[in-house]
Amino acid sequence: MENNTTDIDDWSLTTEFDYGDSAPCMGTEEKHFASKLLPPLYSLVVIFGLTGNMLVVLILVKYKRLKSMTDIYLLNLAISDLLFVFSLPFWAYYAVHDWIFGEALCRILSGVYLLGFYSGIFFIILLTLDRYLAIVHAVFALKARTVSYGILTSVATWVLALLISVPGIVFHKTQKENSRYSCSAHYPSDQRNVWKQFLTLKMNILGLVIPMFIMICSYTQIIKTLLQCRNEKKHKAVRLIFIIMIVYFFFWAPYNVCLLLRDFQGAFSITTCEGNGQLHKAIQVTETISMIHCCINPVIYAFAGEKFRKYLRNFFRKQIAFHFSKFCPVFYVDTAERASSTYTQSTGEQEVSAAL
Repeated sequence: MENNTTDIDDWSLTTEFDYGDSAPCMGTEEKHFASKLLPPLYSLVVIFGLTGNMLVVLILVKYKRLKSMTDIYLLNLAISDLLFVFSLPFWAYYAVHDWIFGEALCRILSGVYLLGFYSGIFFIILLTLDRYLAIVHAVFALKARTVSYGILTSVATWVLALLISVPGIVFHKTQKENSRYSCSAHYPSDQRNVWKQFLTLKMNILGLVIPMFIMICSYTQIIKTLLQCRNEKKHKAVRLIFIIMIVYFFFWAPYNVCLLLRDFQGAFSITTCEGNGQLHKAIQVTETISMIHCCINPVIYAFAGEKFRKYLRNFFRKQIAFHFSKFCPVFYVDTAERASSTYTQSTGEQEVSAAL
């Protein structure tokens, strides 16, 4: 019994390979693969994820001041991604060494990882519905898309994500195996496969099927509405919609498919140690790819908006460039001149920009 990377509801560096009466597979090669692959990739995700999402939080609080439902959802999405990223340095260390952080942190970090994962998906769904209301039902949206409703639905979303993450807290614990401590999910022995399959199906349904269904239905109507309007930016908006859906599918579908293959091996006739080893390598790679999505979220949901980019440029001019100019004149900018005439857009441009 060895090896895997941190997969969502049953992740650890020690996964049991169960083939009935046959001898267990030793996942030495997969563990070596994980120890080489995961730490540098996790480090990159942490660096870019922290930078991008902290900038989103800063701009939303300092400049936009959370004046709309969209701002509320963007803030919560950034917080979700930051929670997700926060646990990665611990799992990067665990990919190379044994677990040294104790059982309390094992449970807490498992829960934080899952909470960030599920809440992030739910806030992407809420942002999709927010766009749908803003463009397809613009009149109704004037009453429904308020800060109060945004806060209320956000609180409900966090509660739901926390409830769904409970198994990660309940089942994860530390255990000493061959002089090494592991932090992994330990299900009741007589229900192990049932729990693994249930949690994998739950993740596929909540993390891929439902979000893609909502995106396809919502964005289909959004595209129809945009193509009927005369706004000159409609083609750019339609292009962004396709990017959002394709990016989400590209980053999450491979990982979900690999988890299905892993936990329903009998149905897919994967019964050899070699096949299982290749599958676990695929999980390690596709999971790391899925994590990159938290670095992409700030780009496609925040920085893609014209007003948001202007706030970001304003921040760099007034804060970063101004302070650097004290030490290096090449960074000097006339912030007063460049920051004048603040963000005037036509009403139609504001609707498309704010909603997309």
